Amino acid sequence: MYGRQISRREFLRSGFGLGSLALAGLTANQVTANTDGGNPLRYQPSHSESKAKRVIMLYMEGGPSQIDMMDYKPELEKLAGKTIGLREDKYQFQGALMPSKWKFNPSLKTGLQFSELLPNLSLISDELCLLNGMHTDSTSHTPATLMLHTGAFNVVRPSVGSWVVYGLGTENENLPAFITINPVDHLGGTQNYSSAFLPASYQGTRLGVQDDVMPNLNGLNNTRQRSYLDLLEADNREYLSRHKANPEIEAMIQSFELAFRMQSALPRVMELGNEPTHIKEMYGITGTDRNKFANQCLTARRLAEAGVRFIQLTKRGWDNHTDLPKSLPDRCRDIDQPIAGLILDLKQRGMLDETLVVWGGEFGRSSAEQNSGAGRRHQSLGYTMFLAGGGVKGGIKHGATDETGSRAVLGKVHIHDLHATILHLMGIDHEALTYRYAGRDFRLTDVYGNVVHEILA
Repeated sequence: MYGRQISRREFLRSGFGLGSLALAGLTANQVTANTDGGNPLRYQPSHSESKAKRVIMLYMEGGPSQIDMMDYKPELEKLAGKTIGLREDKYQFQGALMPSKWKFNPSLKTGLQFSELLPNLSLISDELCLLNGMHTDSTSHTPATLMLHTGAFNVVRPSVGSWVVYGLGTENENLPAFITINPVDHLGGTQNYSSAFLPASYQGTRLGVQDDVMPNLNGLNNTRQRSYLDLLEADNREYLSRHKANPEIEAMIQSFELAFRMQSALPRVMELGNEPTHIKEMYGITGTDRNKFANQCLTARRLAEAGVRFIQLTKRGWDNHTDLPKSLPDRCRDIDQPIAGLILDLKQRGMLDETLVVWGGEFGRSSAEQNSGAGRRHQSLGYTMFLAGGGVKGGIKHGATDETGSRAVLGKVHIHDLHATILHLMGIDHEALTYRYAGRDFRLTDVYGNVVHEILA
């Protein structure tokens, strides 16, 4: 239904049960560029042969402690209590060195080291590509979060999900191409899934999974809602005959149409009750354990099956300054089995090779203690993320930090490099995917970024 127009008077009084869903994904006032008048979400061929068709991004808000999870540093045992001389960022290196409080063991499959906090991920280490040389540009949560999601923190830029959808379009016209589940409301908020100056059709649609109930899906019945949309279409055609095309309104009208189709398609995808018991148990979903992140992971698999191009999940609570001994085991318990279950489930369905799973936070944690050993500081100079499926090698570790885990020294991967690699695996040349705005061509990686070819299968 793209291309129709609605008058502002009619638009403002057209809240008929679809507005909350539509507005959750498409914000008209963010469109500042013209489109070609066609369906902006139509499938578009990639620049080159793609390894992956879709991305599932698992964002760990707050900065998970790689020192205690998957970047084993035995030298810290010898250096415990000592201070180190690095002073590029005093905040990261204040305090004495503190070894991990948890034991590390090599995976029986690959020899990769995981702490005892991640027994299930250790079992599937042959599917994981550890990026131990990650680094980013800020140790503050909001700038680093925006950097991870948009490639910039000092200006408003489209999110990585929006760029992917802009480049490739959608595989399912009844669902959004980009869905974010329970995103953070702070640390940049909507900017982390915004389309910014890209047309609003490419913005992420926000969903909240609370007690297995989807909000904003109730309202008028389909017949009455269809009649409202038909009336709006007639008004739009009359409006088009008298006015110049307006991409802001075009995007909003398309969002209403998508929201209408979602009302029948989305509940079926989100309904986990018909999943077999053994699949739920794979994710750690039981009748007594209300692990909402496990529900999110299973929902992500169902959305991927339904053709959603970019899916993002958020797990909060990793900012461990004062409660590391208790909070970190709790957070690891929340994610370990669900993420391992997601990867195994994708593999057994033949979907893992075409699904790129990306895990990580906005930065990591320092090897220096904080608050008398109760926590760790932020660290941006060296931390860990991991990838799985989607054309990357499994069972490998790429890059390394120094002997104290204080900075990346080998195989360094910047956020721009990560974004370039994600786009490459999706068949997109990060230097060619551009959008002209305000007199210049913009891209996700700006003027930076190199594909990390060493990790490609």
